[in-house]
Parts: sequence; C-alpha cells; structure tokens
Amino acid sequence: MSDIEPNGYFPPDSEPAFNIPGVVAALCAILIAIHLIRVYGLSLEYETYVIFLFSFLPVRYSPEQLGGLILPGGQAADIWTFLSYAFLHGGGMHLFFNLLWMTVFGSAVARRFGAKRFLLFSALCAIGGALAHLVTHIGDTTPMVGASAAISGQMAAASRFVFEIGGPLSVMRQTDDAAYRVPAVSLVQSLANRQVLAFLGVWFGLNLLFGIWSEPIAGAGSTIAWQAHVGGFVFGLLLFPLFDPIARRAVPR
Repeated sequence: MSDIEPNGYFPPDSEPAFNIPGVVAALCAILIAIHLIRVYGLSLEYETYVIFLFSFLPVRYSPEQLGGLILPGGQAADIWTFLSYAFLHGGGMHLFFNLLWMTVFGSAVARRFGAKRFLLFSALCAIGGALAHLVTHIGDTTPMVGASAAISGQMAAASRFVFEIGGPLSVMRQTDDAAYRVPAVSLVQSLANRQVLAFLGVWFGLNLLFGIWSEPIAGAGSTIAWQAHVGGFVFGLLLFPLFDPIARRAVPR
C-alpha cells in the first residue's frame, strides 16, 4: 500500500517510543550492566574488593588514619576513584533514580553538547562531586558510590537553557531539536528567570531533605552524599559556558 494519501500529503514519521540520545542510552546500559555483574556475578569477597578498588574513599587521603594499610589499587586508585565511583551504585533503587534523572536532564544536555562534550562534562562534574565530598568528609572510611554528582551537573547545565524562550521547558517552548539549541544568557541573568529560581529552590530543597532523611532511597544504614550532589551541581553551573557550543544571548541590563 502506498504511503501517499489521496490528497498528496506525506504523513510524518511516527515518533520513536524512546527518544533518548545514543550516548545517554549507552551510558545507562553500561551502568546497568556493571551493577548486575557486581551484584549477581561476583562472590561477596570479590564484590567487596571491587567496592574498595573503585569507590571513593576519603580515608585514602589521610594516610595517618590508615596506619600503614595499603588499600586496593594503591596510589593509582587515589586518582581513578575520583571518577570510577560514579559507575557503581548502592542498590537497585539508587540506580533507578539516577537513570531516571539522567534520561530526563542528561538527554537535554547531550542533544546540545554532542556525545564527546557530554561525556567529558559529566566526568568533570563527577570529579567535582568527589572533591566536595572529600573536603566535607576528611578521613571518612565509608565508600561513596553513584553517578549522582555527574547527573547533578547535567541538571545544572540543563537549567541554563531549557527554560529560555523557545527552550523545551519554557512558557513559549518549541518541541523540535531547535529547542535544545536556544542561546543561553549569563548565569546572573538566568537567575532573573522565575522558572530557573523555582528549579534551583526545589533542587536544593530536595538535597537538604535527603541530607536529613536518606533511608527511603539510600536504604537502611546508608546515607546520601548530598555534598557531592552540590559539588557536581556547582561544577555544572560553572563549566556550562566552557562547553556550550551555542553562542550566548545578550540581554539588555
């Protein structure tokens, strides 16, 4: 049967069920695979070893508290764990929420930045989260895992353009790819946008709540490293203009 209707109109292609950028879909698949292998494919002994090898441990940087104990990975792990911790998750619920937020906000950033910039930007936000956690948890022996700091950076970057006129979440929004390429204003000017202020207020409010009451998401006996979230978010706000490929829009003072 012909795809041409009697009036000569070509019907538009149907929208895909899951319109997620390839780099985001691939990253989600990698995080899921790592979690499944670690939880179901390793013995308890090896899983514990992997946690200490790749999680972020502030005590690594307080040798006096280690008492001569050498942690897995040695000095090399002192470097790579600033990023590798983001590929591990504490449980299925932790992973689910991170994938959910990355699908929503990370997809917007990936469409704007492209795959390479998106990956580098996310990695730097993860490192920023680890730095913030280290500063606020000197000598802590509790491993930190999760992509939340990187995703917090993605949320910060998304807030810089999704609420702009024509952006995907603005009052006068567009629905095509052009919505993800609207010029952004400066950070100071964007704070005059009530939608941006509301988003920031809700984001920081939720992280304050998580800091007080972590159990529903982190699980019994665990806490949410909200300081790492804030570190990743701040890094995202500051790094955005360095990664943004779209020329900034000037707004009269």
